[in-house]
Amino acid sequence: MRRTALLVSTALLTALLPLAVARAADDPAPVPVDRFEGEVPFAAQPAEGIFTWGGDSDDPPALQLTAGPDAPEGAKVLTGTYDISGYGGFTHDFAANAPAHDWSAHKGIRFWWDGQDNGKKVAFELKDGGANGEASELWTTSFTDDFTGWKQIEIPFTDFVYRTDYQPVGGIDHVLGLTGMWGYAVTLPVGTPGRFAMDGVELYGRADQSLRASVLTDSAVYPVDEGGTATVKVTVATTGSAPIDEPVTVAYETAGGTASDSDYTSLKGEFTFPAGTTSGTTRTIRVHTLKDKAAAETAETVPLKLTVTGAKAPAETPQVVIDAHGLPYLNDKLPVKKRVADLLSRMSLEEKTGQMTQAERGAVGAGADITAEDLGSLLSGGGSTPTPNTPEAWARMIDSFQLRSRATRFQIPLIYGVDAVHGHNNLVGATVMPHNIGIGATRDPQLAQRTGAVTAAEVRATGIPWDFAPCLCVTRDERWGRSYESFGEDPALVESMETVIQGLQGARDGRDLKDDDKVLATAKHFVGDGGTAYGSSTTGTYTIDQGVTTVTRKQLEAIHLAPYKSAVDRGVGTVMPSYSSLDVVGDGLGPVKMHARADMINGVLKNRLGFDGFVISDWNGIDQIPGDYASDVRTSVNAGVDMVMAPYAYKDFRTALMAEVRAGRVSERRIDDAVSRILTQKFRLGLFEKPYADTSGASKIGSAGHRAVARQAVAESQVLLKNDQGLLPLKKSQKVYVAGSDADDIGNQSGGWTVTWQGSSGDITPGTTILEAMRENATALTYSKDASAPTTGYDVGVVVVGETPYAEGVGDVGNGHDLALSAADRAAVDKVCAAMRCAVLIVSGRPQLIGDQLGEIDALVASWLPGTEGDGVADVLYGRRPFTGQLPVTWPRSQGQLPINVGDPSYDPQFPYGWGLTTLTKVPEGGAATLEALGAAARAAERAGADATGRALVTKARLIVQRKGITAGFAKPFADADHLLLTGHYGEAVAKLALAYRSA
Repeated sequence: MRRTALLVSTALLTALLPLAVARAADDPAPVPVDRFEGEVPFAAQPAEGIFTWGGDSDDPPALQLTAGPDAPEGAKVLTGTYDISGYGGFTHDFAANAPAHDWSAHKGIRFWWDGQDNGKKVAFELKDGGANGEASELWTTSFTDDFTGWKQIEIPFTDFVYRTDYQPVGGIDHVLGLTGMWGYAVTLPVGTPGRFAMDGVELYGRADQSLRASVLTDSAVYPVDEGGTATVKVTVATTGSAPIDEPVTVAYETAGGTASDSDYTSLKGEFTFPAGTTSGTTRTIRVHTLKDKAAAETAETVPLKLTVTGAKAPAETPQVVIDAHGLPYLNDKLPVKKRVADLLSRMSLEEKTGQMTQAERGAVGAGADITAEDLGSLLSGGGSTPTPNTPEAWARMIDSFQLRSRATRFQIPLIYGVDAVHGHNNLVGATVMPHNIGIGATRDPQLAQRTGAVTAAEVRATGIPWDFAPCLCVTRDERWGRSYESFGEDPALVESMETVIQGLQGARDGRDLKDDDKVLATAKHFVGDGGTAYGSSTTGTYTIDQGVTTVTRKQLEAIHLAPYKSAVDRGVGTVMPSYSSLDVVGDGLGPVKMHARADMINGVLKNRLGFDGFVISDWNGIDQIPGDYASDVRTSVNAGVDMVMAPYAYKDFRTALMAEVRAGRVSERRIDDAVSRILTQKFRLGLFEKPYADTSGASKIGSAGHRAVARQAVAESQVLLKNDQGLLPLKKSQKVYVAGSDADDIGNQSGGWTVTWQGSSGDITPGTTILEAMRENATALTYSKDASAPTTGYDVGVVVVGETPYAEGVGDVGNGHDLALSAADRAAVDKVCAAMRCAVLIVSGRPQLIGDQLGEIDALVASWLPGTEGDGVADVLYGRRPFTGQLPVTWPRSQGQLPINVGDPSYDPQFPYGWGLTTLTKVPEGGAATLEALGAAARAAERAGADATGRALVTKARLIVQRKGITAGFAKPFADADHLLLTGHYGEAVAKLALAYRSA
């Protein structure tokens, strides 16, 4: 990058220190930002201050203010040492509770740096716009430490570029406005220990008009039908909206492009915005296109070259695009197969590999690379959102990206994907459903389908046609940080909940995908991600996520592969491989990353199971394959990965893939297969006919009707584990004492993958907390989060405890997490339950170890991660609905029992899989004789194929048996019965329950 630097030797510097730094006569005096004399403290937001950060605990540098006789400015300098393995640096943020600073009058920023001549690049960033220093845009540049001694580094503001590899927010306006500055940051070199010294950060120079004034167009792309007229609006805008003080001239000319002279009327001219013109003033240029004799043509471009004097020119040359027309693939009356074949036959290798490439929205900036790289797809990673995070902003953002695809030869629309794993969870104000673990607890396939339908409607209404859900993992170890993404530990339960695919996609044949309330679903993570062994992960500090699943071929088929067969039968449109490795005992391959397993992706998924959708890699998933990048690309694509999620390395991926094809290491046939699969889904989604967002359903996002579905799901997901002397349901007249960390926290009860990837505690999205819902039902209620308020005089206590949010391997046990309640939660339980009869609700993504406190608790509820609708919890607490939920996973006594699952030969949990007490008005009664009669009736129902009757009979038997206490002899047959119920063996299920009854 270009920069201007003033070189000063150490000797010369000593001589010049008393003198002011020379400046142009008409430049304003420099404005100090940091003198490092102690005027700015070491502090963090919301206060103003300097603070460090890093990728892990060892990465933040050590900072201090050091006195030195050679200080370029004042008596002290900022010094530091560092030894960074990931990333690290320091920041100066201005106070978040004070106005942002205005730097727009200045040319740039400069500072003194004590060079170590290490040849390392040092990144320097500005924080522009937004709410505060930690919620602003980052604009970056760098300088190289290739000198010795003090040197003043000058960086004009024009050198800074919008950072595309990372932004703490979803983007504000992508304009370095300079009127709302929140500070700066320095990222230090990685890989070798070092030290630095810095002094005298200040603003310098006078901003010329070319920095303060810009000429903008209202779009970068202007599609028109052949013979139509494109209207290009040209606007002059200034920083701070002040009128321009010098004339700005714009010369324009239609030149170049793929259109010929006969396709449009050539245009050339000039206009001037005179001095004093108000910021925002617009002029219009009209480009007329012409009809020719060709009946069928690809899209043709007419660039409108703009030459600007007196202001900054547009970053891109706007292009008028004459739309493609008359080609067979554009005919929506033809079968999809014929449309795909026609389009594929016309595409170049560059265009095909572009379709196989998926980039992150933050990496493409305004989107020019969508056209330049022929990109087929974009995604939003967790927390990658527009600003503001509203339905309207999502639709505008995606439409702006989609517009870029119109400038490509065949105008193949983008397919945009997002992880909507429990509702449209990235969108503030969306209906946030219970995580999958709670949906599994409902045992209600129809309700699961309805939650999927609500999710699809809210996602599609923001312009997104593709959802990276559902997760079909079969969780086998609660130490796994992704446990809550699973419907349960039993493949039969996971299969039964796959109705969510129909909720998302509609009909199995894909005919509903073009509707404005349906999205393409993704079965993930193929295959075995829920079976990784504790301690097998090699990803950073993860302990189990992305590790190795070691199974026999029989176990693989029965446990982990079974849900994918069902998903393929249901017509799921895409499948995502797992980060994890699969080690099939006896196959001689050892652990192999799933992105590299051709035997599983090509052999099993596509060939044996007949999957006809496309396979999308996980985020940088191919990078974990051993070998260099070219090998990663070759291996994954040949293994059957059709589209690669290369969020920030999309150019590298596409370049490498083309090289592999040209070298003959990836066949053109493999490329054509991948692209055909991708195009097929785009046609099914109706994207060629309607590429832009259909926001007609936006008014239903977070609507009462959608929230009612979520509320029902929450209520049905609540599992009543213990209920001594019928403490629950509560009575409205009871005086209730509520405590616990998760009683009044919408972020905690929603968990990870909520607004951001990891989620966060606090009021992060609209919803109803459990406490708020309880207040609506209680005549007298006191809340004390830490149970510090007096506990006398209450009829009952409700303590809501559990986990704080996490996602993926960050939540692995042993990676800063465990299955025990926090000390504060345990103390709250002890205090409240010692003072009164009490119910404890556990808000968590997996079972929590409660064994040694169970005796003091009268009622215990597994509330899972209910999402935004806390009313559903209150519905069962106060008896508006009965408790009917059942454990989707085994609840262990201790961590030493893990992994523990239904079907294990040794099985003695705290609560068995399938356990769930009820508060139904009429609870079935009976004993051994009743169970024998129920068994006979269940066998008859099974023979007759009367599934509803069979399920009802087994449920009645289960409720009778649950009246007995849990013992080691009881637990195993009880859990086995629920698996048999799910697999349609009703008679045998009742027989198992009868055995549990006798063993209790």
